Amino acid sequence: MRSPAPILPLAFSRVTYIVGGERLFGEASFEIGPRQRTVILGPNGAGKSLLLRLAHGLIAPSNGQVLWRGGGDADTTQAMVFQRPVLLRRSVLANIEHALKLKGIGRIDRRSRARGALAMAGLTEMAERPARVLSGGEQQRLALARAWALEPQILFLDEPTASLDPSAIRSVETMIDGFHAAGVKIVMTTHDMGQAARVGDEIIFLHRGQLVEQTPADVFFKTPQSKEAKAFIAGDLLW
Repeated sequence: MRSPAPILPLAFSRVTYIVGGERLFGEASFEIGPRQRTVILGPNGAGKSLLLRLAHGLIAPSNGQVLWRGGGDADTTQAMVFQRPVLLRRSVLANIEHALKLKGIGRIDRRSRARGALAMAGLTEMAERPARVLSGGEQQRLALARAWALEPQILFLDEPTASLDPSAIRSVETMIDGFHAAGVKIVMTTHDMGQAARVGDEIIFLHRGQLVEQTPADVFFKTPQSKEAKAFIAGDLLW
């Protein structure tokens, strides 16, 4: 089978998102390239989750365009994992197999890919357990394994470790590192500054729905260029 055409870079061209006459995001123009792990930071209400949903295609911009400039079929080569995993009332294994079935993967290949994803996530022994009885950390690993099984080129993660204990956070970050090493583009939001420094190669910093900075992570944390970013890193409240 021919490998899917690359879909990156992803470009936002003068994108805005407006609800009830209020502009919640933009006007923003920027590009998300391949390879680097991109972490989106900003205070509550900055527009982090909106950016992910616009990029993933869950919502359409009110103005402007979101363009996959690589020319590939973005619908089949991207995936998203939410802060609270949406799991079916089925077994752990069946949750992954169902996602693969929706993508048109044959039964034999579905079983092989699903078991491979569970092994990668350390969930093999839980394959027949009901997915909804797993711990929070296990459920998030299952959601990540399900996304991984789809073989995406880009994976959007919205606060993937929120409310998890330190051990579960380490497990999720290890999986993210593995995805990155395998060539999957990571774009994620987090409120955890330490996590952003550990996981991120590039930082996109938002404030009040505006793109304030897009810069390498080491530069952002050492020498932020905006007063808003400096205040955010210092732990000061932003309004």
